Amino acid sequence: MPEQTGAGGPAPFDCGVRGLCPRCGATTLFRGPVAFADRCSACALDFTAFNVGDGPAAFLTLILGGIVTVLAIWLDLKVGPPWWVHVVLWVPLTIGGVVGSLRVAKGVLLALEYRNAAREGKIDPRP
Repeated sequence: MPEQTGAGGPAPFDCGVRGLCPRCGATTLFRGPVAFADRCSACALDFTAFNVGDGPAAFLTLILGGIVTVLAIWLDLKVGPPWWVHVVLWVPLTIGGVVGSLRVAKGVLLALEYRNAAREGKIDPRP
């Protein structure tokens, strides 16, 4: 179960951007581009106890998709490049933008969950 941290831990934004453990600040949060490590190798904080979910992926894909669409339409109306220029330009930009921002968003959400000792809500069974 996630523990609550004191004021000594790294800032949530730093956890997302630099991949820092929210407890000790070691760069052990990620094992891949957007995949969390199972635990911190420095302080043994269990990252599997946190539930960031898939919300950031859908949210960031919609936002970046809207931005890329507007930019692609603007470029097409201003310059009118061939279709392959759009493919070469916008596909890597979209993939890189989603993966890069997803890493940051997931790291920040995990750090906030740790800092605030957030856990799943439970319904009180009493009438």
